[in-house]
Amino acid sequence: MKSRIGNYRWTICTLVFFATTINYVDRNVIGQLKDVLLPLIQRSPETANQDYGFAINAFQIAYAIGLLAVGRLMDLLGTKRGYAAALFGWSLAAIGHAFSFGLYSFSAWRAMLGVTESGNFPAAQKAVSEWFPRKERAFATGIYNCGSNIGAILAPLIVPWLAAHYILGWSWQWAFVITGAVGLLWLIFWFGIYKSPREKLADGQLSQAEYDYIHSDADEQQAEVAADGDAGKKVSWLKLLGYRQTWSFFFGKFFTDPIWWFYLFWLPGFLSDENKRKIAEAFPNLSDETRAAALRELQSFTSLFGDTPVLDQLQIRGLIVWPVAVAVVYSISVIGSVCGGYLPKLLADRGVAIGKARKSAMLVYALLPLTVLAALWLGSVNTWLAVLVIGIGTAAHQAWSANIFTTVPDMFPKKAVGSVTGIGGMAGTLGSVIFTYVVGKLLDHYKNLGNIAEGYEVVFVVCAVAYLVAWLIMHALAPRFEKISDL
Repeated sequence: MKSRIGNYRWTICTLVFFATTINYVDRNVIGQLKDVLLPLIQRSPETANQDYGFAINAFQIAYAIGLLAVGRLMDLLGTKRGYAAALFGWSLAAIGHAFSFGLYSFSAWRAMLGVTESGNFPAAQKAVSEWFPRKERAFATGIYNCGSNIGAILAPLIVPWLAAHYILGWSWQWAFVITGAVGLLWLIFWFGIYKSPREKLADGQLSQAEYDYIHSDADEQQAEVAADGDAGKKVSWLKLLGYRQTWSFFFGKFFTDPIWWFYLFWLPGFLSDENKRKIAEAFPNLSDETRAAALRELQSFTSLFGDTPVLDQLQIRGLIVWPVAVAVVYSISVIGSVCGGYLPKLLADRGVAIGKARKSAMLVYALLPLTVLAALWLGSVNTWLAVLVIGIGTAAHQAWSANIFTTVPDMFPKKAVGSVTGIGGMAGTLGSVIFTYVVGKLLDHYKNLGNIAEGYEVVFVVCAVAYLVAWLIMHALAPRFEKISDL
């Protein structure tokens, strides 16, 4: 049956997957270079985490502001032109980081990256809503959202290596230039391949059977037909905010997005801090030069192949090559991203109503992060055990994310998908701004007290319970994820 229907829609999903991969490599470069960038951006050693948080928040605030406009922009420009403009903009902004000379110039480039990268998920979800029937959207979202994991895997394996090589007087700068330039190549494939299903059908590149399958949701099609008379009419944000479904998505993103951003930007620092703590415990009087050499060996995946003369001499147990550990965490996340979209589809294929199937799957994914409560305790036994439970937490987030994005086309007509996705993304980013500020203050406080591990313990408690809180609020506001028919 699938061969008769055709699979061109998965070509579109592949394009979106690669765009999301590029998006996450570009935004994640900063997390891999925290220790390298701190001398450039910190005002003093006592405020290092707060200054790092300031740079992160420059991105996040701009990302939130961008989402307010970009959802509307995607609805007006359409998927093809809107996605291309966003990716071109964030590629140039990523390259621009190389020309920073202090905290504020670096933060300005982070802000430019945030504004332009805000276009990825509204455009991606708009493409999915155009090219997939409802029962496949969570699975397709999970597939393209794997790009965020692949990007997070590639960044720690590539970026520290790029930053370690001096070419023409630059080192870390090349990490931003090279990763930013890759996005420009994607535009060639996007312009050569992407069109709407109707245009592809007219060109003979899409079968009638697949076109009919894409548009097989009778209730959705009736709602779209009913809205044809005012298809070009804007749906105001004020009107969208009058629906409980909008607030369900708003709070679901507000409470859970900050957790992903924490892992993305702070996890390398946490693992590096664990190495520093264990080195200090083993050799409290170690010279700064030797300590720095040991940490450099622990930030390169090449140390897996035995290139660790300082560490071999020190013989300290429990240290971890953190770029590899970060890659392992996001490799585990890939499983959550794919399986997270598959579970509600499996339930729907067995006759469970799509809203109930989605809600049930999201409850499972809200419970899994509770394992992160044990991260610090397990880390005291073996850091790799902490990496494992954090990986379960990030996998659960990706499974959750695949479904929460899909609740938007489940509940809203296509003409409002970009705008509602933008509103929810803005809410998630605002939550992340608040969380990042608190994390920076908290970690500097405990670092100055000489016990930064206790600060991370507080943060991990929040990471563990946030999803269950979000699920309860969403369930109260939209018990059945019912479709809006009066927009």
